[in-house]
Amino acid sequence: MNNSVMNTARLLWAGLRALLVLTVVTGILYPLAITGVAEGLFPGKANGSEIKADGKVVGSSLIGQAYNLPLKKGQETPEPDLKWFQGRPQNGLGTNSVNTQYKLILSGATNRSGDNADLIKWVKDAKAAVIKDNSTSDYKVKPSDVPADAVTSSGSGLDPDISPAYADLQVHRIAEKNGLSVAQVHKLVDEHTDGRILDFMGEPTVNVLELNIALKELVARS
Repeated sequence: MNNSVMNTARLLWAGLRALLVLTVVTGILYPLAITGVAEGLFPGKANGSEIKADGKVVGSSLIGQAYNLPLKKGQETPEPDLKWFQGRPQNGLGTNSVNTQYKLILSGATNRSGDNADLIKWVKDAKAAVIKDNSTSDYKVKPSDVPADAVTSSGSGLDPDISPAYADLQVHRIAEKNGLSVAQVHKLVDEHTDGRILDFMGEPTVNVLELNIALKELVARS
C-alpha cells in the first residue's frame, strides 16, 4: 500500500514538473522568442499592419473601412460619402456597393447560391447604385462597365482591396466631388495599384484606405 502511494506521488510530481516546464517553455519562452523575432524582422505586420495618417493610426491595411455620411434620423443604413473611394460590399448587410459596414462580428459569406432570389436582387440593386453614383455630367457608367467586386463582397466581407477596374470606375466621380482633374485621380489610382505577387499569383489590387489617404493629401495640396 505504501509503495502504491509512493509510486502515485512520484507520478504526480513528475507530471507536475512536466506541466511547469512545458508551461514556461511553450507558454512564456516560445511566445516571447517568436514575438521578438517578428518585431525585429517584420514590425509592421507584427503590429497589425497599421496605417498612419497625420501621425495617428487610422486603420489596418488588412481590414476594410466604411466611408459613409453620418446616419440621419430614421435611416437604417447610412448614405455613402461619395467624395471618397468606396470599397466592396459586406456580406450579411445586403450588397449595396456603397453602403459597406465592415463590422468584424459579421465577417463571413452569405452562403447563398447563385440562383438565390435575395442574392440576385442585392446584386441588381448594387449595380444600379454603382451606375447611378458613379455617373457624372461627362461620364456615364454602362452596366457592362461594373466589375464583379463592385457588387459582391469577399469571402470574409472585410476585404480592404478593390480591383483597379472598380477604382477606375470611380475616378470621374472622385474628380468631380473633389475639384480635381480626371488625369490627377487616374494617376493616383495607378500609383496605388499593387501588381500580382511575383508577377503571376493573384490579381492586381488597390487598397482603399491607402488610396483615400493619398486622395486627402492630394486635395489638400490642390
